[in-house]
Amino acid sequence: MIYSRIRRRRASALTNYRKRIALLKSRMPRLVARKTNRGIILQIINYEKDGDRVIASVNSKELKTIGWSPRGNIPTAYLSGMLLAKKAKSLSIGKLVLDTGLARPSKFNALFAAAKGCSDNGINVINSIEFDENRLSGKHIASYAKSVNKEATRFSKYYKENFDPKQMDLLFEQAKNRIKSG
Repeated sequence: MIYSRIRRRRASALTNYRKRIALLKSRMPRLVARKTNRGIILQIINYEKDGDRVIASVNSKELKTIGWSPRGNIPTAYLSGMLLAKKAKSLSIGKLVLDTGLARPSKFNALFAAAKGCSDNGINVINSIEFDENRLSGKHIASYAKSVNKEATRFSKYYKENFDPKQMDLLFEQAKNRIKSG
Protein backbone atom coordinates (compact mmCIF):
# COMPACT_ATOMS: atom_id res chain seq x y z
CA MET A 1 0.00 0.00 0.00
CA ILE A 2 1.41 3.36 -1.07
CA TYR A 3 0.76 6.37 1.11
CA SER A 4 0.37 9.70 -0.65
CA ARG A 5 0.47 12.80 1.46
CA ILE A 6 -2.26 15.38 0.93
CA ARG A 7 -0.94 18.89 0.47
CA ARG A 8 -1.49 21.14 3.47
CA ARG A 9 -3.50 23.84 1.68
CA ARG A 10 -5.69 21.23 0.01
CA ALA A 11 -6.31 19.41 3.29
CA SER A 12 -7.44 22.63 4.94
CA ALA A 13 -9.67 23.47 1.91
CA LEU A 14 -7.71 26.59 0.93
CA THR A 15 -6.44 25.69 -2.55
CA ASN A 16 -7.83 23.69 -5.44
CA TYR A 17 -4.59 22.67 -7.12
CA ARG A 18 -6.22 21.34 -10.30
CA LYS A 19 -7.90 24.68 -10.89
CA ARG A 20 -4.72 26.61 -10.02
CA ILE A 21 -2.58 24.60 -12.46
CA ALA A 22 -5.16 25.12 -15.21
CA LEU A 23 -5.09 28.88 -14.61
CA LEU A 24 -1.29 29.00 -14.54
CA LYS A 25 -1.05 27.08 -17.83
CA SER A 26 -2.74 30.03 -19.54
CA ARG A 27 0.43 32.09 -18.84
CA MET A 28 -1.73 35.18 -18.38
CA PRO A 29 -2.06 37.44 -15.35
CA ARG A 30 -4.94 36.41 -13.10
CA LEU A 31 -7.75 38.57 -11.79
CA VAL A 32 -8.09 37.12 -8.30
CA ALA A 33 -11.48 38.00 -6.84
CA ARG A 34 -12.40 37.26 -3.23
CA LYS A 35 -15.57 38.15 -1.34
CA THR A 36 -15.44 38.68 2.40
CA ASN A 37 -18.25 39.42 4.83
CA ARG A 38 -17.50 43.14 4.66
CA GLY A 39 -16.30 43.72 1.15
CA ILE A 40 -14.61 42.69 -2.07
CA ILE A 41 -10.88 42.23 -2.64
CA LEU A 42 -9.52 42.22 -6.20
CA GLN A 43 -5.93 41.63 -7.23
CA ILE A 44 -4.05 41.22 -10.48
CA ILE A 45 -1.46 38.54 -9.86
CA ASN A 46 1.33 37.30 -12.09
CA TYR A 47 2.96 33.90 -11.55
CA GLU A 48 6.71 33.75 -10.97
CA LYS A 49 8.86 30.77 -10.05
CA ASP A 50 9.70 32.12 -6.60
CA GLY A 51 6.07 33.01 -5.82
CA ASP A 52 3.08 34.95 -7.10
CA ARG A 53 3.56 38.70 -7.51
CA VAL A 54 0.73 41.18 -6.99
CA ILE A 55 0.73 43.77 -9.76
CA ALA A 56 -2.31 45.81 -8.68
CA SER A 57 -4.98 45.48 -6.03
CA VAL A 58 -8.23 47.11 -4.94
CA ASN A 59 -10.18 46.76 -1.74
CA SER A 60 -13.81 47.86 -1.82
CA LYS A 61 -13.04 50.21 1.10
CA GLU A 62 -11.29 52.45 -1.43
CA LEU A 63 -14.73 53.31 -2.84
CA LYS A 64 -15.40 55.55 0.18
CA THR A 65 -13.22 58.20 -1.47
CA ILE A 66 -15.74 58.54 -4.32
CA GLY A 67 -18.79 58.58 -2.04
CA TRP A 68 -19.84 54.94 -2.19
CA SER A 69 -20.61 53.05 1.01
CA PRO A 70 -18.91 49.69 0.49
CA ARG A 71 -20.50 46.35 1.23
CA GLY A 72 -20.11 42.87 -0.17
CA ASN A 73 -22.89 43.33 -2.72
CA ILE A 74 -23.04 43.25 -6.51
CA PRO A 75 -22.85 47.03 -7.18
CA THR A 76 -19.81 47.34 -4.89
CA ALA A 77 -18.09 44.46 -6.68
CA TYR A 78 -18.79 46.06 -10.07
CA LEU A 79 -17.40 49.44 -8.99
CA SER A 80 -14.35 47.75 -7.45
CA GLY A 81 -13.74 46.00 -10.77
CA MET A 82 -13.95 49.32 -12.59
CA LEU A 83 -11.45 50.85 -10.18
CA LEU A 84 -9.03 47.95 -10.65
CA ALA A 85 -9.32 48.24 -14.44
CA LYS A 86 -8.45 51.91 -14.17
CA LYS A 87 -5.27 51.00 -12.25
CA ALA A 88 -4.47 48.18 -14.69
CA LYS A 89 -4.70 50.49 -17.70
CA SER A 90 -1.91 52.63 -16.28
CA LEU A 91 0.22 49.45 -16.04
CA SER A 92 -0.63 48.49 -19.65
CA ILE A 93 -2.35 45.23 -18.76
CA GLY A 94 -4.78 44.14 -21.44
CA LYS A 95 -5.94 40.58 -20.83
CA LEU A 96 -6.72 38.69 -17.61
CA VAL A 97 -8.10 35.32 -16.64
CA LEU A 98 -10.60 35.21 -13.77
CA ASP A 99 -9.61 33.28 -10.64
CA THR A 100 -12.47 32.89 -8.15
CA GLY A 101 -10.66 30.45 -5.89
CA LEU A 102 -12.95 28.02 -4.10
CA ALA A 103 -16.09 30.11 -4.70
CA ARG A 104 -18.72 28.26 -6.67
CA PRO A 105 -19.65 29.95 -9.91
CA SER A 106 -23.29 31.01 -9.88
CA LYS A 107 -25.28 33.32 -12.10
CA PHE A 108 -25.43 36.36 -9.81
CA ASN A 109 -22.14 35.95 -7.97
CA ALA A 110 -20.53 39.23 -6.94
CA LEU A 111 -17.17 37.98 -8.19
CA PHE A 112 -18.50 37.83 -11.74
CA ALA A 113 -19.86 41.37 -11.29
CA ALA A 114 -16.29 42.46 -10.49
CA ALA A 115 -15.07 40.80 -13.69
CA LYS A 116 -17.84 42.58 -15.60
CA GLY A 117 -16.70 45.90 -14.09
CA CYS A 118 -13.16 45.25 -15.31
CA SER A 119 -14.30 44.30 -18.79
CA ASP A 120 -16.65 47.30 -19.05
CA ASN A 121 -13.75 49.61 -18.23
CA GLY A 122 -11.52 48.27 -21.00
CA ILE A 123 -9.73 45.18 -19.65
CA ASN A 124 -10.42 41.90 -21.44
CA VAL A 125 -11.38 39.33 -18.76
CA ILE A 126 -11.67 35.71 -19.83
CA ASN A 127 -14.34 33.63 -18.03
CA SER A 128 -16.63 36.57 -17.32
CA ILE A 129 -20.39 36.17 -17.75
CA GLU A 130 -23.21 38.48 -18.76
CA PHE A 131 -25.08 40.33 -16.02
CA ASP A 132 -28.47 41.99 -15.74
CA GLU A 133 -27.91 45.78 -15.70
CA ASN A 134 -30.60 46.23 -13.03
CA ARG A 135 -28.67 44.00 -10.64
CA LEU A 136 -25.35 45.68 -11.43
CA SER A 137 -26.71 49.12 -10.60
CA GLY A 138 -28.45 47.96 -7.42
CA LYS A 139 -32.03 48.54 -8.54
CA HIS A 140 -33.04 45.27 -6.90
CA ILE A 141 -31.64 46.50 -3.57
CA ALA A 142 -33.31 49.89 -3.97
CA SER A 143 -36.72 48.34 -4.68
CA TYR A 144 -36.37 46.08 -1.65
CA ALA A 145 -35.35 49.03 0.54
CA LYS A 146 -38.44 50.90 -0.59
CA SER A 147 -40.66 48.00 0.43
CA VAL A 148 -39.38 47.85 4.04
CA ASN A 149 -39.50 50.54 6.71
CA LYS A 150 -36.60 52.91 7.35
CA GLU A 151 -35.63 51.38 10.70
CA ALA A 152 -35.15 47.92 9.21
CA THR A 153 -32.06 46.29 10.64
CA ARG A 154 -31.13 45.14 7.14
CA PHE A 155 -30.17 48.69 6.13
CA SER A 156 -29.31 50.24 9.51
CA LYS A 157 -25.59 50.57 8.71
CA TYR A 158 -26.39 52.28 5.41
CA TYR A 159 -28.52 54.88 7.20
CA LYS A 160 -25.87 55.30 9.91
CA GLU A 161 -23.36 56.27 7.17
CA ASN A 162 -25.90 58.64 5.52
CA PHE A 163 -26.22 56.38 2.50
CA ASP A 164 -29.81 56.00 1.32
CA PRO A 165 -30.32 52.48 -0.10
CA LYS A 166 -33.58 53.63 -1.72
CA GLN A 167 -31.47 55.82 -4.03
CA MET A 168 -28.82 53.16 -4.68
CA ASP A 169 -29.21 53.11 -8.46
CA LEU A 170 -28.72 56.91 -8.67
CA LEU A 171 -25.76 56.85 -6.29
CA PHE A 172 -24.30 53.98 -8.32
CA GLU A 173 -24.37 56.02 -11.54
CA GLN A 174 -22.71 58.95 -9.76
CA ALA A 175 -19.94 56.70 -8.40
CA LYS A 176 -19.49 55.06 -11.81
CA ASN A 177 -19.08 58.46 -13.48
CA ARG A 178 -16.55 59.55 -10.81
CA ILE A 179 -14.43 56.46 -11.49
CA LYS A 180 -14.51 57.03 -15.25
CA SER A 181 -13.74 60.75 -15.04
CA GLY A 182 -11.19 60.81 -12.20
